[in-house]
Amino acid sequence: MSYTRQDVIVSRDCPAVTVPYGSPVTIEKGCEATITQQLGGSYTVMVEGNLYRVEGVDGDALGFEPTEAAVHTHDGPVTAQAVEDAAWSLLATCYDPEIPIDIVNLGLVYSCQVMPAADEQFRIEVQMTLTAPGCGMGTMIADEARNKLLSIHGVDEVKVDLVWDPPWSREMISEPARLQMGLL
Repeated sequence: MSYTRQDVIVSRDCPAVTVPYGSPVTIEKGCEATITQQLGGSYTVMVEGNLYRVEGVDGDALGFEPTEAAVHTHDGPVTAQAVEDAAWSLLATCYDPEIPIDIVNLGLVYSCQVMPAADEQFRIEVQMTLTAPGCGMGTMIADEARNKLLSIHGVDEVKVDLVWDPPWSREMISEPARLQMGLL
């Protein structure tokens, strides 16, 4: 997967967060920005040498159609297996804003458990980690995963825990992702 960088002029004041610290900021109208990554419904942009993450709902400020999170539906009955399959698919649409690899292939998701709740409703519990314990984007990535999982039909509760044991290492990256990153 590759992305050609694209230079844009920000058309309106645009909410963003700093990468890797996760602090909220506003990118001002008229700024020159370089889009470095467009994955999983968000954008990573560079403005004056600093990286920021812009959510898809604010894509219009970068010259794109704004995107809302879609509700994930599936055919057939709502079963634990259908919910788990949908959960893993959605987790694979969450990206680290600095690395163009999803959190599943980065090896950041340690577990995804689906448990029955009430009347064809399910609860999902996820344990995940980050590439570095001090990463300020951790809460944002976990919140993105949680919100995407809540979009699954039949899911009424999601808990995403950031854990540090076992510590993440490059060996946890999937083989295709290591190949893509040139680590093989």
